[in-house]
Amino acid sequence: MHKTPVKPGSPRSAVVTGGARGIGRAIAIELVRLGYEVLVTDVDGDGAERTAREIGAAAGLRLDVTDPAANREIAERAREIAPLGAWVCNAGVGMDGDLTSLSVEQVRLMVDVNVLGVMWGVRAAADVFRNQSSEGIRGGEIGIMASLSAHAPVPGLSVYAATKAAVLSLTTSLASELHADRIRVHALCPDGVDTKMVEGFDVNGGAREILAAGVMLTPTQVAQELVGMFGTRRIYKTIPVWRGAIGRTATLSPSLALWADPLLRKVGARRLKKAGLR
Repeated sequence: MHKTPVKPGSPRSAVVTGGARGIGRAIAIELVRLGYEVLVTDVDGDGAERTAREIGAAAGLRLDVTDPAANREIAERAREIAPLGAWVCNAGVGMDGDLTSLSVEQVRLMVDVNVLGVMWGVRAAADVFRNQSSEGIRGGEIGIMASLSAHAPVPGLSVYAATKAAVLSLTTSLASELHADRIRVHALCPDGVDTKMVEGFDVNGGAREILAAGVMLTPTQVAQELVGMFGTRRIYKTIPVWRGAIGRTATLSPSLALWADPLLRKVGARRLKKAGLR
């Protein structure tokens, strides 16, 4: 795994969106450890400031990723601290439920944050990376948090899965678009992660059963895997690998997924019951 820190005497800044807690906090911790001057950002400004103080980050600031101008302001703020070296699009929201049961506001929020929020962040970061090239500072890293759900049908999380499939597709295109500027783009597709978002899913719902049938990862594991791609040519990675293989098989054969779904739900339901959650 790539673990090369920023060279002494030449610090770079990094921005983490959705960094107040969970996966974002873990990513910020990993980047601080590697020597970046980290800006922890979150729609919860107080939470971002508190996390930044606790982990030794450069600053904690409020950021609504759905606001294009706000993303640009944060990118410039990071550049004032040190040349921008990394931007991590981690902010995301997820609501479980069938498409027909979700409100219009819930659907729009997931698309705005999970898809458009990533686009605005990438645009802001790419502009700064390009502007820095005139100062002899070339390239940078963009990390995008996708999901295992980007690879396969996920009943009960259809809208969330669609947004993650969109950003995975975006990642593969961006990797080519930004290559000439030495901007490397990486996405991570993890299985379920032990976060407040997952805890908030209905424990009696199908989405929670599907997640329970898989592997529950820790935020630290996810952070290390994503940041570990920095400085490499790896465009995306799925963890664990075997779950990704199953997911892609289901995508190639949706009829197989229809057959497997009830079996996976039964496995998940048994695990939830065994854990005392039902």
